[in-house]
Amino acid sequence: MRVLPPAALLTLSILTIWIPGVSAMQSDARQAEAAATSPYSYADIADLATTAPVVLHARIADSAMVEPERSPGLAAGHSRTYVEADIVSLIRGSGPLAKRVSYLVDLPHDAKGKAVKLKKKRPVLLFARPVAAGAAGSTSTSSIQLVAPDAQLDWDPATEAQLRAILTELVKPGAPPRITGIANGFHVPGTLPGEGETQLFLDTATGDPVSLTITTSADGSRRWSAAFGEIVDGAGVPKRNTLAWYRLACGLPETLPLTKLAGTPAEDRRKAASDYAVVLGALGDCPRTRTPPPGV
Repeated sequence: MRVLPPAALLTLSILTIWIPGVSAMQSDARQAEAAATSPYSYADIADLATTAPVVLHARIADSAMVEPERSPGLAAGHSRTYVEADIVSLIRGSGPLAKRVSYLVDLPHDAKGKAVKLKKKRPVLLFARPVAAGAAGSTSTSSIQLVAPDAQLDWDPATEAQLRAILTELVKPGAPPRITGIANGFHVPGTLPGEGETQLFLDTATGDPVSLTITTSADGSRRWSAAFGEIVDGAGVPKRNTLAWYRLACGLPETLPLTKLAGTPAEDRRKAASDYAVVLGALGDCPRTRTPPPGV
């Protein structure tokens, strides 16, 4: 592996070239296949896909280790690598980009505690933002900045299929927004003993309305639904490994903050908290194999 010269870390200028993106709709069958076979969890991919303005399928062309003393913020057990990669396809974003991109990535050491070396032609998915061109440097390479130090995933067909399914949902009108907390809510007892309904209104990053409704029947059975928008009637339960499920399962707090139900009798707040726990149980956990980037 070649030694990285100091100049290599300078921002590189851009040679404009248009690389068309691909936006194909994914069938339910392909989504299910991707979720079942990708080595990454749905949340792993969604964390990065919902954050990165640029997503690339690329192949490693060259790489060089960066000395620890020149790697501020490097986590223990990791090494920083300067990478140049050739673009295979632009999955998200718009040009211009060069045929080759350069970036820094932090990789965990292997089982023996040694730095991982990236082999040439290794296919990867890059989740990044563009970097403004500098005054000096190569004219055949664009600089990008990964949205997280480790926002380079190994490419495989299933992971790309799952990624494209997520991106397709993201660009749909009314796509589920990021949940930032519980705004307020209430519980109303029903006309028969044991009946009741809880409604919870959520805070979102965009300000778009999202609400949860949990209805308890006289026999104690409970049904719930999530509404993404003003219309509550007709809302349903989101399927696992969809954007709506991800927003809720990975964004809702672990417990209902009862202060958000101010003015509600204590018994009704207790029932609302119990109803909220039912929703969390139905959604299930949000498995991740990596730390999500800031703002997720």
